[in-house]
Amino acid sequence: MPEALTTEGINSEGVRHFSVFLDNKVGALLEVVKLLGEHNIIVLALSIQDSAESSICRFIVSDPDRVEYLFEENDIPHSVSEILVTELKEGAVDLPNVLAALLKAEVNVLFSYPLLIRPRGRAVLALNVDDIECASAVLRGDGFPVLRQADLSR
Repeated sequence: MPEALTTEGINSEGVRHFSVFLDNKVGALLEVVKLLGEHNIIVLALSIQDSAESSICRFIVSDPDRVEYLFEENDIPHSVSEILVTELKEGAVDLPNVLAALLKAEVNVLFSYPLLIRPRGRAVLALNVDDIECASAVLRGDGFPVLRQADLSR
Protein backbone atom coordinates (compact mmCIF):
# COMPACT_ATOMS: atom_id res chain seq x y z
CA MET A 1 0.00 0.00 0.00
CA PRO A 2 1.25 3.49 -0.72
CA GLU A 3 2.46 5.61 2.18
CA ALA A 4 0.03 8.45 1.35
CA LEU A 5 -3.01 6.26 2.02
CA THR A 6 -4.50 8.71 4.51
CA THR A 7 -7.45 10.48 2.98
CA GLU A 8 -7.63 14.21 3.37
CA GLY A 9 -10.18 16.25 1.55
CA ILE A 10 -13.49 17.99 1.61
CA ASN A 11 -15.48 14.76 1.24
CA SER A 12 -13.35 12.86 3.74
CA GLU A 13 -15.11 12.03 6.97
CA GLY A 14 -13.32 12.56 10.28
CA VAL A 15 -13.36 9.90 12.96
CA ARG A 16 -16.30 10.04 15.35
CA HIS A 17 -16.33 8.29 18.66
CA PHE A 18 -19.21 7.46 20.92
CA SER A 19 -19.32 7.96 24.67
CA VAL A 20 -21.89 5.51 25.99
CA PHE A 21 -23.24 5.81 29.50
CA LEU A 22 -23.80 2.41 31.12
CA ASP A 23 -24.93 1.29 34.54
CA ASN A 24 -22.05 -0.24 36.42
CA LYS A 25 -23.38 -3.79 36.32
CA VAL A 26 -22.07 -7.11 35.09
CA GLY A 27 -22.80 -7.65 31.39
CA ALA A 28 -23.77 -4.07 30.46
CA LEU A 29 -20.80 -3.64 28.13
CA LEU A 30 -21.35 -7.07 26.58
CA GLU A 31 -24.94 -6.16 25.73
CA VAL A 32 -23.81 -3.13 23.73
CA VAL A 33 -20.98 -4.99 21.98
CA LYS A 34 -23.37 -7.85 21.09
CA LEU A 35 -25.88 -5.36 19.66
CA LEU A 36 -23.16 -3.93 17.44
CA GLY A 37 -22.00 -7.40 16.39
CA GLU A 38 -25.55 -8.42 15.46
CA HIS A 39 -25.48 -5.56 12.95
CA ASN A 40 -22.01 -6.43 11.61
CA ILE A 41 -20.42 -3.40 13.22
CA ILE A 42 -16.85 -3.84 14.40
CA VAL A 43 -15.55 -2.14 17.53
CA LEU A 44 -12.24 -0.61 16.40
CA ALA A 45 -11.33 0.97 19.74
CA LEU A 46 -12.61 0.80 23.28
CA SER A 47 -11.90 2.76 26.44
CA ILE A 48 -13.74 2.48 29.76
CA GLN A 49 -13.88 4.99 32.59
CA ASP A 50 -15.51 3.48 35.63
CA SER A 51 -17.14 4.95 38.71
CA ALA A 52 -19.17 3.42 41.53
CA GLU A 53 -22.54 3.80 39.81
CA SER A 54 -21.88 4.11 36.10
CA SER A 55 -19.29 3.77 33.37
CA ILE A 56 -18.44 5.80 30.33
CA CYS A 57 -17.43 3.53 27.47
CA ARG A 58 -15.84 5.17 24.48
CA PHE A 59 -16.05 3.40 21.13
CA ILE A 60 -14.68 3.95 17.66
CA VAL A 61 -16.63 1.74 15.27
CA SER A 62 -16.59 0.63 11.66
CA ASP A 63 -19.92 2.29 10.80
CA PRO A 64 -20.67 5.35 12.96
CA ASP A 65 -23.85 6.30 11.07
CA ARG A 66 -25.46 2.93 11.78
CA VAL A 67 -24.30 2.98 15.40
CA GLU A 68 -25.87 6.37 16.00
CA TYR A 69 -29.16 5.03 14.63
CA LEU A 70 -28.91 1.81 16.71
CA PHE A 71 -28.17 3.69 19.92
CA GLU A 72 -31.10 6.02 19.37
CA GLU A 73 -33.42 3.17 18.38
CA ASN A 74 -32.44 1.17 21.49
CA ASP A 75 -32.50 4.15 23.92
CA ILE A 76 -28.80 3.79 24.74
CA PRO A 77 -27.62 7.08 26.28
CA HIS A 78 -24.64 8.39 24.34
CA SER A 79 -22.87 11.37 22.89
CA VAL A 80 -20.88 11.65 19.68
CA SER A 81 -17.80 13.75 19.02
CA GLU A 82 -14.94 13.95 16.58
CA ILE A 83 -11.61 12.54 17.69
CA LEU A 84 -8.11 12.76 16.24
CA VAL A 85 -6.56 9.45 15.21
CA THR A 86 -2.89 9.29 14.35
CA GLU A 87 -0.56 6.54 13.27
CA LEU A 88 2.68 5.88 15.15
CA LYS A 89 5.11 4.68 12.49
CA GLU A 90 7.66 3.46 15.02
CA GLY A 91 5.12 2.27 17.57
CA ALA A 92 5.33 3.20 21.25
CA VAL A 93 8.67 4.99 20.85
CA ASP A 94 6.83 7.66 18.82
CA LEU A 95 4.54 8.62 21.72
CA PRO A 96 6.92 11.25 23.16
CA ASN A 97 7.28 12.77 19.68
CA VAL A 98 3.50 13.04 19.24
CA LEU A 99 3.13 14.66 22.65
CA ALA A 100 6.05 17.03 22.00
CA ALA A 101 4.46 18.13 18.72
CA LEU A 102 1.18 18.87 20.51
CA LEU A 103 2.98 20.71 23.30
CA LYS A 104 4.82 22.83 20.74
CA ALA A 105 1.42 23.88 19.35
CA GLU A 106 0.00 24.33 22.88
CA VAL A 107 -2.69 21.72 22.26
CA ASN A 108 -4.05 20.04 25.37
CA VAL A 109 -4.76 16.27 25.37
CA LEU A 110 -8.01 15.61 27.25
CA PHE A 111 -7.84 11.83 26.99
CA SER A 112 -6.39 9.15 24.75
CA TYR A 113 -6.65 5.44 24.00
CA PRO A 114 -5.15 2.96 21.52
CA LEU A 115 -7.11 1.28 18.76
CA LEU A 116 -7.72 -2.46 18.57
CA ILE A 117 -6.79 -2.47 14.89
CA ARG A 118 -3.48 -1.67 13.23
CA PRO A 119 -3.97 -0.25 9.73
CA ARG A 120 -0.85 -0.94 7.68
CA GLY A 121 0.49 -2.90 10.66
CA ARG A 122 1.27 0.21 12.69
CA ALA A 123 0.16 1.33 16.15
CA VAL A 124 -2.72 3.80 16.13
CA LEU A 125 -3.69 6.27 18.84
CA ALA A 126 -6.97 8.13 19.38
CA LEU A 127 -6.57 11.56 20.96
CA ASN A 128 -9.27 13.87 22.24
CA VAL A 129 -7.70 17.32 22.11
CA ASP A 130 -8.93 20.84 22.74
CA ASP A 131 -8.13 21.99 19.18
CA ILE A 132 -8.47 19.18 16.65
CA GLU A 133 -7.67 21.29 13.57
CA CYS A 134 -4.46 22.68 15.06
CA ALA A 135 -3.45 19.24 16.38
CA SER A 136 -4.07 17.64 12.98
CA ALA A 137 -1.98 20.26 11.21
CA VAL A 138 0.94 20.06 13.62
CA LEU A 139 0.99 16.25 13.61
CA ARG A 140 0.91 16.12 9.81
CA GLY A 141 3.68 18.72 9.74
CA ASP A 142 5.79 16.51 11.99
CA GLY A 143 5.20 13.48 9.75
CA PHE A 144 2.44 11.72 11.70
CA PRO A 145 -0.43 10.60 9.46
CA VAL A 146 -3.86 11.68 10.66
CA LEU A 147 -6.37 8.98 9.80
CA ARG A 148 -9.97 9.44 8.69
CA GLN A 149 -12.95 7.12 9.11
CA ALA A 150 -12.36 5.62 5.66
CA ASP A 151 -8.83 4.62 6.70
CA LEU A 152 -10.20 2.68 9.67
CA SER A 153 -13.34 1.11 8.17
CA ARG A 154 -11.69 -0.71 5.28
